[in-house]
Amino acid sequence: MAVEDLIIIGAGPAGLTAGLYAARARLKTIVLEKFSPGGQILNTDWVENYPGFPEGISGFELIDRMKRQAERFDLRIINQEATGIVIDKRKIIVTTDKDSLEAMTVILACGATPQKLLIEGETLLTGKGVSYCATCDGPFFRDQTVAVIGGGDTAVEEALFLTRFASKVYLVHRRDRLRATKVLQERAFAQNKIVPLWDTVATRIAGKNSVEGLDIKNVKTNEEKTLPVQGVFVFIGNNSNNELAKGILKLDGKGFIITDNNMETSCPGIFAAGDIRSKLLRQVSTSVGEGATAAFAAEKYLESLI
Repeated sequence: MAVEDLIIIGAGPAGLTAGLYAARARLKTIVLEKFSPGGQILNTDWVENYPGFPEGISGFELIDRMKRQAERFDLRIINQEATGIVIDKRKIIVTTDKDSLEAMTVILACGATPQKLLIEGETLLTGKGVSYCATCDGPFFRDQTVAVIGGGDTAVEEALFLTRFASKVYLVHRRDRLRATKVLQERAFAQNKIVPLWDTVATRIAGKNSVEGLDIKNVKTNEEKTLPVQGVFVFIGNNSNNELAKGILKLDGKGFIITDNNMETSCPGIFAAGDIRSKLLRQVSTSVGEGATAAFAAEKYLESLI
């Protein structure tokens, strides 16, 4: 079995950037991606805070450009799902749903997935009015009333996107102010279709075959009522896709991988980059920088083995 220099798991912004740097360094590199390249950015309608695109760029186009740029240097992207990691002396064995691969170094760039509300009706109605992607499902709610749950950048961005279709967008947030950046807040408050509901949490999603309403509760007054909505969009954070790291790498209290400044994990030869890392900010720009650092650090680690 041929031993790769580097296996990168995940082909979002972090993984593709790591792949670009590794391919340019002429490392024998494979990127494993169980779906299509992109990760969560494919769910983003418009990216306007990534440097170099003053008018903004769609998430799909940005990823397509990253992928084509990396493939110019003969980066190999394989459509397989990584299912396990085994440390074998100085080599690392990565099992997939189709194969078993060996490498000297690994970069985990598996990203994160949307956090669930864990309330009644959410699981039953997921795909039937409950969504975690406004870009994917917004057009289905033309001239209808929807609720967006969350108060960060993603929640406000998606609420603004939904105003293209919905007649009214309730923005449900458990605090009395948004966490989103000021420019996004200004846009939201200027949009008459968006109705903020402060100090409010969702308690139940009503309906059997489709969303018929959202039960909410004011955390200060304990007042409860039902919003007459046909769609519920949830943007309350992310959970680390850390299945491969459990029992092998050191994680923080929320399950994200702890690394040093060089993206090296608690296991020599294994690095992590992007949303799977324990860090302050999860954005395309930070993921790209971490992917570059991880690839460079992996190259230096390989040199140390010679």
